[in-house]
Amino acid sequence: MVSSDAIHASNGRIATELPAGLVAVFVGATSGIGETSLKHFVKHARQPRIYFTGRSDAAAERIKPELRSLNPEGEYNFLKYDTSLLENVDQACRDIKDKESTINLLFISAGTLVSGTKTQEGLHFFAALTYYSRVRFILNLLPLIQGASSLRRVVSVFAGSKEGPMFTNDFQGDNISVTSARGHFTSMITLSLEAIARDAPSVSFVHNYPGFVDTGLGRDVKGPAMAVAKVVFKVVGPFVNIPLDEVGERHTFFSTSARYPPAAGEPRADGVSLDKAVQVATSTDGQKGGGVYSIDHKGESCERKALDFLAGHRKDGSMDKLWKHTQDEFMRITQKLSI
Repeated sequence: MVSSDAIHASNGRIATELPAGLVAVFVGATSGIGETSLKHFVKHARQPRIYFTGRSDAAAERIKPELRSLNPEGEYNFLKYDTSLLENVDQACRDIKDKESTINLLFISAGTLVSGTKTQEGLHFFAALTYYSRVRFILNLLPLIQGASSLRRVVSVFAGSKEGPMFTNDFQGDNISVTSARGHFTSMITLSLEAIARDAPSVSFVHNYPGFVDTGLGRDVKGPAMAVAKVVFKVVGPFVNIPLDEVGERHTFFSTSARYPPAAGEPRADGVSLDKAVQVATSTDGQKGGGVYSIDHKGESCERKALDFLAGHRKDGSMDKLWKHTQDEFMRITQKLSI
């Protein structure tokens, strides 16, 4: 476990060890994990240029003054898009590319508990937001991230370290049980990061599990099962929930620390230097500093069980099937692998 003291110390060095003018994109940052992570990154960075997406103008108008108060020298741009649609993802990326030539951080935390519905592009809504749009953002913006002269990082918040069986006959998860869905989609996200990283060794990729956080994610979900779950969470939540400020600090650390360096091992892109008590993390290939990291809320690399699942998916061809399926869906919907 990376201690809170080590995390705060590392974040406190961002302003002196990383250059001014870091460009960061936060996808799904008008509430919950995305919002608190955005605010804590802004608090520590020097003159950051921020792009954050969401669906609510009202939330953005609330957040922008808070960001200016935290860091008056920053620049803050809100992009209003429903990112469950790849068409919208592409347009958001075009908006960013029109203004920026490089990006230092892509932070993706958009999520939902809504399932059983399809988007107008023919994707399962949960899968569209949890998997397909994330991969599309990364592929679209990867050239800009690769072009950055310092920090080059992608952080995807879902359930890193919780990889499990992956159902290659139902990648979208239309007929997968709730209990199987987490391991299935977690494996998909991690393996997609590995596939992308093969051609981007100068970028580091972090897939993390945030722990129990009161994000309001189930606010749009109806039905008796969710009603019961909300009652249960209301009772047990105070005992297990991680405070949002701590969540923000931890995700800022995941986004900037040299504990999670690119595979290429280029010091200027590694991030904030490590304290003596903090070591480089083990990547999903079992090697230290391998460039792709699946970590828990404490910043620790996934355990042997998850690594074995990932190794099995690579060995039996499931990873290759996943990547072909992903590319096929992108071509079906947009006629392009990326913009």
